[in-house]
Formats: sequence, C-alpha cells, structure tokens
Amino acid sequence: MTRISFLFFIGLAISLNAQGTLTGFTPETSQKQLQLEAAFEAQLNPENLDLWMQKMAAEPHWVGTEYGRKNAEWLKKQFTAWGYDTKIETYHILFPYPKRRSVRMTEPTPYTAKLTAVPVAGDPYTGQGDALLPSYNAFSTDGDVTADLVFVNYGIPEDYETLEKLGIDVKGKIVIAKYQGSWRGIKPKLAAEKGAIGCLIYSDPKDDGYVRGDVYPKGPFKNKTGVQRGSVMDMPTYPGDVLTPGYAATKNAERLDRKEAPTITKIPVLPISYEDALPLLTALEGPVVPKSWSGGLPITYHVGPGPAKVNLTLEFNWSIIPAHNVIATLKGSQFPDQWVMRGNHHDAWVHGANDPVSGMVALMEEARALGELAKNGNTPKRTVVYCAWDAEEPGLIGSTEWVEDHKQMLQQKVVAYINSDSNGRGFLNAGGSHSLQQMVGEVANVVKDPQTGVSVGQRKKALNLVKGRKPGFRLYALGSGSDYTPFIQHAGIASINLGYGGENAGGEYHTIYDTYPHYVRFKDPEFAYGVALANTAGRITMRMANADILPFAFAPWYETVNGYLENIVKSCTTLKKEVEQYNFLVSEHAFELAADPKKTFVRPKKKEVVPDLDFGPIQKELEALKKSIATLTAIDITILDKKQKRKLNGQLLLAEQALTSDQGLPRRPWYKHQIYAPGFYTGYGVKTLPGVREAIEEEHWDEARAQISVLAKTLQKFNAHIEKCTRVFK
Repeated sequence: MTRISFLFFIGLAISLNAQGTLTGFTPETSQKQLQLEAAFEAQLNPENLDLWMQKMAAEPHWVGTEYGRKNAEWLKKQFTAWGYDTKIETYHILFPYPKRRSVRMTEPTPYTAKLTAVPVAGDPYTGQGDALLPSYNAFSTDGDVTADLVFVNYGIPEDYETLEKLGIDVKGKIVIAKYQGSWRGIKPKLAAEKGAIGCLIYSDPKDDGYVRGDVYPKGPFKNKTGVQRGSVMDMPTYPGDVLTPGYAATKNAERLDRKEAPTITKIPVLPISYEDALPLLTALEGPVVPKSWSGGLPITYHVGPGPAKVNLTLEFNWSIIPAHNVIATLKGSQFPDQWVMRGNHHDAWVHGANDPVSGMVALMEEARALGELAKNGNTPKRTVVYCAWDAEEPGLIGSTEWVEDHKQMLQQKVVAYINSDSNGRGFLNAGGSHSLQQMVGEVANVVKDPQTGVSVGQRKKALNLVKGRKPGFRLYALGSGSDYTPFIQHAGIASINLGYGGENAGGEYHTIYDTYPHYVRFKDPEFAYGVALANTAGRITMRMANADILPFAFAPWYETVNGYLENIVKSCTTLKKEVEQYNFLVSEHAFELAADPKKTFVRPKKKEVVPDLDFGPIQKELEALKKSIATLTAIDITILDKKQKRKLNGQLLLAEQALTSDQGLPRRPWYKHQIYAPGFYTGYGVKTLPGVREAIEEEHWDEARAQISVLAKTLQKFNAHIEKCTRVFK
C-alpha cells in the first residue's frame, strides 16, 4: 500500500468513526461512498474555474443579450463533452430595458444626477462604454413625477412608524431610501402603499462604501459613482414572468395585459449613487433624523419634506425576449426516474464575475468531475440533472418558468434540488429543508476548509459559538432570492442553498465593478473556495444520488419546526403585554392632558386587544409527528429488501409535498409551502410558519385563527405521510 493510500484509509476511518454510518447508507455502502467522494474530490481543479470565469464574464450578459445566448450555447457544449444529454429550453418573457432615466432637483438648487459609474484604472471591463447595462431597477413602472423629497431611512415598516411619530406624511411625495435593511423591492412597494408617487434608492457609504474600507479600485468597496442594479418585481406575491403567473411563458402562452400585471411596481423607482444622492440629501430640511438613521455622508441628515423638490422620469422598452435555460442530464444506472437536481444561474446584471459566475463555474467543475467518474464506470444510481438558469436576476424567471412548465413531472421524480449562486472566501452558508440538515452536516464534517485545514463544519460551529448562536450545525430557513424558490415553495420539492462567504466583503454587487479583476483580487484569488463549493455540493449531490434510502432525517425537522411554533407563541404573549401597557398609558394620561386647558390634546386611539389564540391543534399534530418520526428513525435499513427500499424511497420522495397547501398563502396563492416562505414585507427574508406568523404580526386575528387551522391540517397530512413511510414492512 502506498503512503497516499494509507493516509486515505486512515482519513476514511476517522470520517466513519466520527459520523457513524452515513445517513441513508449501510456500513458497507458508506465506505464505498466515501471512497467515491474522495476520487471525485481529487479531480477538482481550480484552474478550470479561473479560465471559465474569464470566458463567461468577458462581456455583459443580462438576459436577452447576444453574449448571454453565446454563454448558454457554450455551456451546452461543455456539458455534452462531459457525457451529459444536454438541451436548451427557451422561454419568452417580458423584460424592461431603460429608454429614459432622469433625476433632477429643481428646488432649492438645480442639480441633474449623473447616473453614470466611472471606469477605473486597471479594470478594462469597466470601460466597455455602451455595452454596459445602464443602472436601473427592473419592473419599475414608467413615470414622470415631480414632488418634495422625503428621506425614509431604509424604507421598511418600522421607518414609516417613526415618520408617523414625527408627524410626517409621504403622501404625494418622492421618497429616498437607503439600500439594505430589506430587499430593494419592499421600498417602492411600501412607499406606494403610504401614498408616495416616486422612489429613489441609494447605497449609503456607511453600509456600502468608504466607511467600511477603501473603495474600488484601491479596495473592494463601492466608490461614489457605483450603483446597485436589481429587480423590484413584487416577488413575495409571485416570481417569474410577470405576464404568466403560475404557468409557463412559452412562445404562444396567453399573457396578461401589462397594466394588469400585479408584480410591476405602482410607482417609478430608480437606484442612484451616493455621489448623486448627496446634493439631494443636503438640500433637505425638516427634523434631524433619529441617530440610528444617520449615514456616512458628510452632512447632517434631515427627513424633509423639502425644500428639495425632485423630478423623476423613467421610460422603458417593454419587450418579450428569450431566456435560455441549459438542462444537462446524466441518466442514473439503477433509478433513472428519480432525479437529483443541481442549479445555478448564468445571467448577470453586467459582467457578473461574482454574481453568478463564481457559483456557475463551481457547478461546472463539479459536473465535469462527476462525468469523469461515470465514464470510468461509476455512474450515479439516480439521475443527476445540472441546470444553468437564465433570467434569475430580473425575478427568478428562467427557473420559475421551467418549474411551472414541468411541475407535475418534477413532483413525481425529483428527490431534491441543490442550489448555489455567488461564492467567495469564508464560511459555509447552507440553508434548506431541515429534513436534509443531518446529511448536509455530515458532508460539512468531511470537506476541508482551504484556509484553516479543519472541516468546514467545524469552522462553522466555531463561528456559531463565537456569535452566541445555537451550537451544532444547522441549516437556515429558506426565504427567497435565488432559484430554489420555485422548487421548494411552489412545487414542494426538498431544497438546499449553498455558498461560501463572510470574508469577501465588497461593494461590487450588481454594479459595473463585478468583474474578473475585482473577483481575483478581493473575493477568492486562488478559487480555493470555488473548489470547496464544488466539493460540498458535489458530495451532497452524490449522496442523494447513491443512497440506499434517501437521506432524509426528520428528527431535526421536528426540533426546528417545534421551535418555530414556540417562538410564535412567545411573541403573542409579548405582543399582548405591550398592547395592554399601551392602552393603559393612553387611558391614564389622556385625562391628565385633557384636563390642562393650556395643552392641545388629541386622544390617541387604543389598540385592539390581542386575543387568546388556540395553538392546541398545531401542538397536537406536532406531538403526533414526534412519535411517527421516532418510529421511522428506528427502522434498520440494513434489513430492508429491494422491494421495501423502493417503497420507502417512493414515499420519502413525496414527503416535502405533504407540507404544501393547494390554496397557498393568503393573498399570494403561488406560495404553497406552509413552513417556509419569503415575508410579504421582507422580500428575501424568510417567514417560518408564514400563514400564522404574518397574520399575527399584522394583527389580523380572524386570519390568524384560520391559518392555525390550515397549518394544523397540513401537519396532519404530513404525519399521515410519515406514518405511510413507516409501513414499509407491510
């Protein structure tokens, strides 16, 4: 035995001793699987990622561009060469391109916004002139509005509550909000609900600029002319093509009239640089902002309204354009009708070296290595499907249309969807269905961190300890923001989202500065974490594909979901006390103030009393689930015959779908999942047990009672499914 082989088997023994038998595998197949994964890892080559990034990010390639189409054709060629049956599936989607953009301050001092980012020395990609996509927010409506300006901080619900306390109304005004604090699409959505007629968004240097560090090209952070593009489509209502809600945007699909599309903003909205924001904010008067609202510009921040008056003019070319999804299939050797899906998008707002090419090239190297194993006789047992999605940036459009087009087939065949997006240096970030937490944690304990030499799982656990988080390895809950959304939240397919980061901060996101030179200087210079992503996602994909029994573990799921419910119950108790205290203060102090004739007093309104909600039906079903899950967990898979394994796998494949409801969430039926959803007013941010939680947060008590019933019935259905899984011996 060579020294390398000896060290490999020592490492293998350590992995097995630390983890026990791999989830879903027998002791014998666990050892074979780890040997196969080691062979897979040995093939991963960072030079490939480097070369492919230079190729894909050489020119701007937003959806509908010629270079975007060329990238799709090139990807198809690569996957085919690696042994995959590859095709391009094209959808025809609505996409707005800016024809006219103008921001002018007319009072008290005229100023016309530049709306142009400057090229920087040493990065020729930033000097490609007219080839660069102008900065704008996709799915803003057209508009020509003039009004006083009001500063609304991040433009989230809490900020409008503060404005109300200050006696400031944004009705009929144009608001200016800082990026961050929430997903960008929430800012114009809330502003419109509050009566504003226009919205500007800028990146404040305190959050995303020189306050955080040197700006590009000296450092990674946003310089004064950089602007973050991005979609403001109302994705919490539904993602995908705005004209074909719930069904595929095929060439001849019936489409809504654009004026009827509910996910296009109600008011015009445009992103601007902090260079262009400074004169506007300087001209504001009115109250000085609360301390927490102050940013990093060299001014005293005021709320307004006015005397700054602004004209915002936007006009778009609304065209139907092609979106090209690349679908590459490696047929399974034993279970070809069970699919493991792996995806990353390929479109970008401009060059997109970090977002999304860093994730895309990791997926490619993973697929290449898996293809090599298959050529050498190690074809995965289940079919593996690699996907390169188009039109993710304007609203998860490519993946959503594909899922809507093939939903019934996917629900019958797909065991899990594994997603990635941008990637960089740092810690493993993993979210997803908590039934997969145990398996992902086992993989994390095997993959080595490029910087520290310990496993990425150990490094993440250490971070959690330092941050005061719960110990152990845990998946975060999925909200939205990438291509897993249609799989888990619409089709009910178990999903995972993966990426590395935390030590790669910068201000290039969705700007002209997200280029290859920026990436190799500040993000992942040696593509070591690109290889780590390929290794992590590849091992997860291979375990899903080769497991004797699909590697779902429902005990972590129960612990997590039960924790969500406990959190909601606790929040109700807290809210009830807060309302009671508020109403008491109103009653007591109202008479004191009213009795003083020198004081003008407007009696505050009492808040509606928080009712006692009965969570018993949910708690009852969770208790029943705890018992059923314990029974399922106790099954010894080594004694199952082929027929029993096939029967159990068939049921496990469908388990996540049992957590969906056909009626969907209130006011947004596209979202079917009853455990995870993006928040209606958070956008990307998750709301767990969303129907119940959001009804309580919005103090809609009748709806809360109704959603408690819906969730209880969903859990009852899920329990019946788990019980069906336990009856494999019958």
